[in-house]
Amino acid sequence: MKPRCSNQRNPALTLVEVLVIIVVLGVLAAVILFVFVLDKPPRNYSRINCVNNLHQIDLAFKRWGGDRNDKYPMQVSMTNGGAMELVATGNVAAVFLVMSNELNNPKVLICPADTNRVAATNFWSRFDNKNVSYFIGVDAADDYPQRILSGDDNLSVGGNQARSGLVELLTNTPVAWTAARHRFAGNILLADCSVQQTTSTNLNLWFQQTGLATNRLAIP
Repeated sequence: MKPRCSNQRNPALTLVEVLVIIVVLGVLAAVILFVFVLDKPPRNYSRINCVNNLHQIDLAFKRWGGDRNDKYPMQVSMTNGGAMELVATGNVAAVFLVMSNELNNPKVLICPADTNRVAATNFWSRFDNKNVSYFIGVDAADDYPQRILSGDDNLSVGGNQARSGLVELLTNTPVAWTAARHRFAGNILLADCSVQQTTSTNLNLWFQQTGLATNRLAIP
């Protein structure tokens, strides 16, 4: 018997069609890569920059104190160029204002993860607490290296979000980070020049080891 013949052609892809498919798949892969990877900052980007901000703040404290017998603005009266009286009322901006020459740029006072504050363009045009993301440890001193000098101000005190002003923490006062910035974690600056990244669990331990019966914090 003669084999049966068919006039139908095999449905094979042409070279042009294969190239078109490869190009389309490449474009889709690029879009997915951009949306899910490149378009998002690294997970710890804001926290690393927050740490860098606190290091610059520490340098400002050290430079300012270097000309004033190693005293911080919280320990020097207003009549002598400090901010002792103002910070005792919770005026955090006053501390950074007297150190403006050492800080140079007010943008370092804003944590990159803080969505509620805005960076000031300079220190002289309406600069106040709304341009600051970091609290001030009112009782921090250069000769007490483990006292907390500054840190992220998104704190929960006694289960309630800390309000702007002067906050007094007893040794048994529960304090924690809120979820507002670094996922229930935060950064603190110690008087020994180190910046510590802490969890809420460890935050209370840091306040307990300052040696103070009451830790006073000025919250912006």
